[in-house]
Amino acid sequence: MGTAFQGSLLDQMDAGAVDAGESVIGVGPLGGTLERTALSSGAWIDVCRGWMHGADALFEHLVDTVPWHAERRQMYARVVDVPRLLSFYDEGDPLPHPALDGARDALDAHYGPALGEPFRTVGLCYYRDGRDSVTWHGDRIGRGLREDTMVAIVSVGAPRALMLRPRFDDVATLRYELGHGDLIVMGGSCQRTWDHAVPKTARPNGPRISIQFRPTGVR
Repeated sequence: MGTAFQGSLLDQMDAGAVDAGESVIGVGPLGGTLERTALSSGAWIDVCRGWMHGADALFEHLVDTVPWHAERRQMYARVVDVPRLLSFYDEGDPLPHPALDGARDALDAHYGPALGEPFRTVGLCYYRDGRDSVTWHGDRIGRGLREDTMVAIVSVGAPRALMLRPRFDDVATLRYELGHGDLIVMGGSCQRTWDHAVPKTARPNGPRISIQFRPTGVR
């Protein structure tokens, strides 16, 4: 599956480590690197820029090896294509790259004490260009509708805007450009009291994959 993808300069510099026999795909530390923003209604987000090292190489690997599929959904009186490709790894499923196992282990080690459980499932969304998107929503299928939880997203590929807005308060919409290994964690009441979206864009935009880590029973 071909892409028109331009990697980051930092990842291209890191690629020189291959000659030294070093692993170039993996996560960095979390302690002391996260920027937390407190939101309304007990919600919060953490952001760590460039957390996944070798993110461009991981992006290319996922594009080529993940069993991507398209979905269709009912939209009023007709059935339409979901504007992105998807893949889902349930509990116990082998993940498509060891770096995802490492990312999940690191998230569990850092957030497990507060979350009270591990991250179990991994969902992937492939945004091929600016026409692919996801509309405003919260992960409220299952326990996310009624319980505080966490959803961690690693973005690889070209940056795209992730927008957040409160469901009930008149607060300005937040915008985060995420790509090239950036991590965002949405916690507290975020899934219940805030919505997030990846809007379409008419500007030229390269492809991006979002990798979502969730606890059991949250979609």
